[in-house]
Amino acid sequence: MSDTSNSDNTAAPGTASLGIAQQYVKDLSFESPSSPKIFMSQMKQPDVNANFNVEATAVGEDLHEVVLSIEINAETDGEPVFVAELAYAGICQVKGATPDVMKQALMIEVPRQLFPFARAVIADAIRDGGFPPLLLSPIDFNKLYQDHVKASVSQTEIA
Repeated sequence: MSDTSNSDNTAAPGTASLGIAQQYVKDLSFESPSSPKIFMSQMKQPDVNANFNVEATAVGEDLHEVVLSIEINAETDGEPVFVAELAYAGICQVKGATPDVMKQALMIEVPRQLFPFARAVIADAIRDGGFPPLLLSPIDFNKLYQDHVKASVSQTEIA
């Protein structure tokens, strides 16, 4: 029986590898523009709107910074309760990937791995702002990516 493992930990020819070297909060903002008034009234459940964005930027050979941006707006009866904004980033290395596979790794897989940590940061910021923590539901980054690709194709066809 032969040994087929790679003892030097390099990817086999024709395979891609992905690794996240560092994760960090790039930007974090929390506002409660209606405080302290909002805490003095019997507050009902606010309407919460969440927006997500993913951007990837090359920072070196095979190195990329992927930024997952989350914006949460909560309001009650048209009055803002709180606004939380987070840019959570990771520096990752993608080796041996075709451009299409690399783009999918950066826009789908890396945000999927960053999301649980970003969700915890947002929940803590909202809790520290005096509100119950908001636990965001898991995001289907594959669907977000596919929707972005479809929108880009539609824009190209219109132009």
